[in-house]
Amino acid sequence: MDERNDNGRTEPARAPGSGASRTDGPAHATPPAAPPPTPRQPFAFSEADAEKQRGVRRMKATATGLLLFVALVYVLAKWAQHSGLGGWAGYVAAAAEAGMVGAMADWFAVTALFKHPLGLPIPHTAIIPTKKDQLGVSLADFVGENFLSEDVIRARLAPLDLGGRLGAWLADPAHADRVTEELATALRGALTVLRDSDVQAVVGEAITRRAESAEIAPGLGKALDKVVADGAHHRAVDLICTRAHDWLVEHGDSVMDAVQGGAPGWTPRFVDRKIGDRVYRELLRFVTEIRDMPTHPARGAIDRFLADFATDLQSDSETRARTERLKSDILNRPEVQDVIASAWSAVRAMIIAAADDDRSELRLRVRASLISLGTRLATDDRLQRKLEGWVEGAAVYVITTYRSEITSLITDTVAGWDATHTSRKIEAHIGRDLQFIRINGTVVGALVGLVIYTVSKAFGA
Repeated sequence: MDERNDNGRTEPARAPGSGASRTDGPAHATPPAAPPPTPRQPFAFSEADAEKQRGVRRMKATATGLLLFVALVYVLAKWAQHSGLGGWAGYVAAAAEAGMVGAMADWFAVTALFKHPLGLPIPHTAIIPTKKDQLGVSLADFVGENFLSEDVIRARLAPLDLGGRLGAWLADPAHADRVTEELATALRGALTVLRDSDVQAVVGEAITRRAESAEIAPGLGKALDKVVADGAHHRAVDLICTRAHDWLVEHGDSVMDAVQGGAPGWTPRFVDRKIGDRVYRELLRFVTEIRDMPTHPARGAIDRFLADFATDLQSDSETRARTERLKSDILNRPEVQDVIASAWSAVRAMIIAAADDDRSELRLRVRASLISLGTRLATDDRLQRKLEGWVEGAAVYVITTYRSEITSLITDTVAGWDATHTSRKIEAHIGRDLQFIRINGTVVGALVGLVIYTVSKAFGA
């Protein structure tokens, strides 16, 4: 219910917890959690508003002048009626009297919208200042029910042909270039905002976590099994044998010195040289035969070893466990972590360079994809319907999910307005038209009064 303030004005009752109530406790009592919000003026009273207000005052003067004119006519008509100047005076007096009643009734109705008539706190007057918050709630409910409903949204979006219009727009190469440029600018901005250290930490952690969570032994075993089955490892064996042969030829003295150095001290020197030379020659012959003979038994042994190792990687639990431990040891080495982290810097530099170059493969592919998408959207009815369905679904979801937040913008904004200022603002905008109600009330009241008086006279009343 409404409360009476110290000036005799009626104000809306404040909701509990709004901070407007007072406590009767001692001065040191705990203050409210938050002070009441200070009403703010939602809009400045501009020069245009002042001009409109002057127009309202002119119309008020016109309506009031018409009321005074009708009152003067009433006085003169009554004087003429009592003076016996003719029966016409009664008709004029009746019309003037009804005109005054209509004018006063409409003056009361118009004035009651913005303030208390004559300053009297008559119930259901000063509607806008006292019912401002309720009007905000009603307006929000009206907007929510009639503008933010699913049926209204779909009805408004359906005839727009969003898919076809967007497709035709994107199919234009100039527009595709513009979108590509904007995307490149956004990409450069995003990469500039991101700190390399943060991204490197995230990338390194993601790669490490992913690698540690996935067991690599079975995959390696399958890959190795296929490599052995296809004979793809033969080239690696050829390369190793060739390199080993070349190394032995180049470092023969080192091999013989190593053999002689491992001989017992009691053996003669020439025996050590003979043994070293024999070992070197046999080793060189063995490597040469492996290199030159595709069917050498050592190559078959390598094939069997790799096949057995591939099987163990897939089925032997101990081999798989050792492989996982080796993987963890490698991943946790600082050098490997540095390589993983530095990958972001290389990728970032590559992306920025591609975004800056309008002839880069990245931008050319994006541009071509946009034009292709636009062409398909412009010609493919099924794709158009799918896109429009997505847009409608997204719009409906956002509006229906956040309808209360959207309409609360109206209620909260209206609640924060200063009542007096808001009333002046509204009156400046619609007050001039409302004064025509007073003028029409005067004219219509006079006509109705004249008709009633005429009918009464016609039936002898």
